[in-house]
Amino acid sequence: MQPETQIDDALQRECDTRIAEIFAKCTANQPNFGVSEDCLSRSLSRSAEKYLNASTERVGPAELNAFFDQIQADDLFLALACANGNERAWWEFDQQHRGYMERVARHLAKTEVDAQEVIDSVYVELYGTRVVDGERVSKFATYSGRGSIRGWLRTVIWHSLVDLHRAGHDEVSLDEMTETVGEGAAHAAFAKPPTDGESEMVEQISRDRYRKATVNAIRNAFDRLDPHEKLLLLYYHVENLKLREIAKLCENESSPLRGWFQRKTQTREAGGRTHESTVMRWLEKTYARVLELFKADLKENNSFSAEDISECMELAAGDLTSGNLFTGLQTG
Repeated sequence: MQPETQIDDALQRECDTRIAEIFAKCTANQPNFGVSEDCLSRSLSRSAEKYLNASTERVGPAELNAFFDQIQADDLFLALACANGNERAWWEFDQQHRGYMERVARHLAKTEVDAQEVIDSVYVELYGTRVVDGERVSKFATYSGRGSIRGWLRTVIWHSLVDLHRAGHDEVSLDEMTETVGEGAAHAAFAKPPTDGESEMVEQISRDRYRKATVNAIRNAFDRLDPHEKLLLLYYHVENLKLREIAKLCENESSPLRGWFQRKTQTREAGGRTHESTVMRWLEKTYARVLELFKADLKENNSFSAEDISECMELAAGDLTSGNLFTGLQTG
């Protein structure tokens, strides 16, 4: 960046003023999105900084205001709210952009199956498939508001379609499985590693102790889940139903999940369909409950300390491979 493009105090005040104005307008339009001014400010400040870094000429108040005038503020506000997991924002996103995403996917994909696959994949990305420093990372975090959200979604769909045909299921840790939602976290099992002749006996004894406790804690956690939680995991992980297929089941009057889902969504508009993003939120809550029960079991039944539990988590991370950890739900 050229020295003259460095932001000075006057330009910073102008930046802060415009961000405050944008926040007030967005909040007035969507008061239920729950986006804080600090959250919006961080996003817009990053975009402004990139704009300044890319500029080869001096940026003054007029240029900065022209930059903010080009920001699609309402789209950015919606994206930030969705990234934060706001229920109302996700409902608005589904209503406004779901149909467009399906049309784009059908246009770009070779088959209807590929189109549906990519929509599932994009929704998982948008909701967040990774946890970094204890926070879920949503694809929405990459949207800056420079350009419409639909143009950005088209790019996301295209990249996901390309990735769909070459991506495999990576190994994931127990933390990732229980704290995130994603196809990579959908299939996992404990597998006993081959014996390492160089491992010391005391280490192997310790690992065996933790392994037994870990496997039992996972089994007990599944046993203590509510029926609807077990059924949701069974549909997704054992029967390998897609998010959209589970969503359609919720609309079927004969589905065991329908009554529970209706109670959970009774504040939503009558007659509204169930969307993939809603199913992902229910799955995430179920994963979080599995993690909670897993840790509680280790503490209560084994009198494990926080350090012991951490050892079990690390052991689990090394033992999770592609497989069928969830088959026990069929008889649980």
